[in-house]
Amino acid sequence: MQIKDLIPWARKGEAPEAKANETNPIASLQREMNQVFENFWTRFGRPLGTLDWPWGQSEAKSDVVQTENAVEISIELPGMEMKDIEVSVADDMLTVKGEKRVERQEEKKGYYLSERSYGSVYRAIPLPPGVDGSKAEAAFKNGVLTIRLPQTPEAQAKVRRVEVKAG
Repeated sequence: MQIKDLIPWARKGEAPEAKANETNPIASLQREMNQVFENFWTRFGRPLGTLDWPWGQSEAKSDVVQTENAVEISIELPGMEMKDIEVSVADDMLTVKGEKRVERQEEKKGYYLSERSYGSVYRAIPLPPGVDGSKAEAAFKNGVLTIRLPQTPEAQAKVRRVEVKAG
């Protein structure tokens, strides 16, 4: 093997020599380096960015539903307690902040275990026009925060049903 065989643009249309890759130290090194980078980027079979945060991909999963008379927002905050959550409405923006701190220590004969888990979440959700933020209500149950924002009477009056016809 010559140096020019290792440089792809120096081959000029020639096919590389067919050799057993198991015996070629350069091919073996390249295979090992490719595997190192693949493992780094996939994080044990998962795409980068899907680390085990308490709420998935470093952002709380949320649903926003507009009913006839309100906007209802549900946000999953597993492992958090009500005292760790802050909800605010300013202008046409709903903001939810939360922080989870878990510390566990265990000491038995022959070992000492100390685990800490920290994480925070911040969600800013734009609200549609006609929502009355001063009458917002929030409830937290089983790790799900539910916020209900009633629509103003003017916004409810503007909603008009449209009949759908066949054809």
